[in-house]
Amino acid sequence: MACVERCCSCCADSRRHSSILYNILRSEERAAPPPGLRPRRGQGQASRSCSCGSRRRVALRSPQVACKAASAVLVKTLRFVQNVPCFQELPLEEQLLLVRSCWAPLLLLGLAQDRVHLETVESAEPSMLQRILTTRRQGEQPPPRGPAPGRPHHGPHLPSTGEIQAIKGFLAKCWSLDISTKEYAYLKGTVLFNPDLPGLQCTQYIEGLQREAQQALNEHVRLIHRGDEARFDKLNVVLSLLRSINANVIAELFFRPIIGAVNMDDMLLEMLCAKL
Repeated sequence: MACVERCCSCCADSRRHSSILYNILRSEERAAPPPGLRPRRGQGQASRSCSCGSRRRVALRSPQVACKAASAVLVKTLRFVQNVPCFQELPLEEQLLLVRSCWAPLLLLGLAQDRVHLETVESAEPSMLQRILTTRRQGEQPPPRGPAPGRPHHGPHLPSTGEIQAIKGFLAKCWSLDISTKEYAYLKGTVLFNPDLPGLQCTQYIEGLQREAQQALNEHVRLIHRGDEARFDKLNVVLSLLRSINANVIAELFFRPIIGAVNMDDMLLEMLCAKL
């Protein structure tokens, strides 16, 4: 897909940034950050026969570091989208519909491409059972849920272990395939041009763009990976993994710990209309 391929070289750093993300991207220039995003060998969750473990709430070990990294990737991702000529030809309303629906999977593809590793910890908040037993012993009403004193506020909807493992599983799948820059561009084009969104007016045009992205990906794979006939299908499995990850989980994980109750639609609108 020519209009997507031309954007592979259009993501150089720019001096201008979205005002919402500006402080996040510029405020961590002092001391070296803790290794909140560094991979650790042998790290993983112990398997459990009970599914309760997948529902445990977790948070990022170093939320400021992770939020800064995710914000930088989001800026880069929106810059990539803005530089796709076929995207620029769409009306602004259509652009907003597409970006609002796919910002999270595009961000995850960007995190995978930049090899951003996540390190998480279980939340210090007591479980519901612990709260009930404690309040019954004390004869008090259950206190409102909130962050532990001295800990950053992670919001009322901390991601569960299962949701985090889905994100980590997606990243690991991408890294195991050693996806190239062009392949990432074609995957992003496939995700961006989704003709099935309600409210779109240019459905046939967008459907054609998605089909072109898939065809370009297939041709690239056949040319570069002639000995791996299943690679095209493996790359499409990556897209299927994205569909199981909720955008609200991404917002809660990467943006709420620092920005607070951010309205992603407002932030995306500001970033899309800005010259990143």
